[in-house]
Amino acid sequence: MDIDLFKEDLSSINENLCPCINSLYFFYVKQYFENVALKINVKVGGRNTVLFDAVQGRIPLVTDRPTIIFGADVTHPQPGEDSSPSIAAVVASMDWPEVTKYRGIVSAQAHREEIIQDLYKSFQDAQRGLVHGGMIRELLIAFRRSTGHKPHRIIFYRDGVSEGQFNQVLLHEMTAIRQACASLEEGYMPRVTFVVVQKRHHTRFFAADHNRRDLTDRSGNILPGTVVDTQICHPTEFDFYLNSHAGIQGTSRPTHYHVLYDENGFSANALQVLTNNLCYTYARCTRSVSIVPPAYYAHLAAFRDRYYIEGESSDGGSTRGTSERSLEVQALPVIKDNVKDVMFYC
Repeated sequence: MDIDLFKEDLSSINENLCPCINSLYFFYVKQYFENVALKINVKVGGRNTVLFDAVQGRIPLVTDRPTIIFGADVTHPQPGEDSSPSIAAVVASMDWPEVTKYRGIVSAQAHREEIIQDLYKSFQDAQRGLVHGGMIRELLIAFRRSTGHKPHRIIFYRDGVSEGQFNQVLLHEMTAIRQACASLEEGYMPRVTFVVVQKRHHTRFFAADHNRRDLTDRSGNILPGTVVDTQICHPTEFDFYLNSHAGIQGTSRPTHYHVLYDENGFSANALQVLTNNLCYTYARCTRSVSIVPPAYYAHLAAFRDRYYIEGESSDGGSTRGTSERSLEVQALPVIKDNVKDVMFYC
């Protein structure tokens, strides 16, 4: 083969490919910078998206009265890691009626403990008497300072709870919410809706006819916003499946929402629409996400805080037994108030 002819063919291929490569490179670099800009904006206190219905005051049971939306999650260490604590995170909306900015608080607790221990706590002080504290109380106070209103309604999205723990988690955490509210003002009892968010299940949905464009998206998955609340749901309790995101690859996994307690009187349609609409306000992307953002943010905050103690907990040279170390709960670094005010975990 003539080497000169080979070089000419190679140069012509490079000339034809360069425009395509350049355009792809520009597209991905531009997309990368856009994603970084979204994160930077919320880390400095900005807002990326707002629901039009929220601005117009047209979200039922949210915009008519001051409403705070909580998200809570507990992350556990990897299997075999007996010395690391479980980390609980709670976030709460601070900008009613827009409900897009969330303040986050984290706390370490006993290894593999699923119930959040620091939602409310109190202790007796020799000088001050009974001192109240806890994550819920702190977030309620922050909401009052931010909006000028005390919440009339509480919507609590709790992630990471299995069905076998429903009663235990509801009893303990609802009691903590009530105690936190009562510690702020005598007789203060805002109405609470407690919703468990479950992503780890084996339920999948498929369109009845894959050839119909109005039933599937580009990846062949069911359309975002699809809700299933009959036939396969609990016969007597309030639960539903929501596929709020557009699948990119593979089969979309819907999220299961189970309402354990509802004093606000949400209809099935009202809670489903609210949850689906909130999925479009996630700060780190311009698409809808698969789980409701407050629960997503709590998950991110808990994982972020694990990185803060990762170096200290991984002392491989220590010879102390794991049974002794598991009894200790390692304290987390204290987060400054000006950092709590912004979404530092995004």
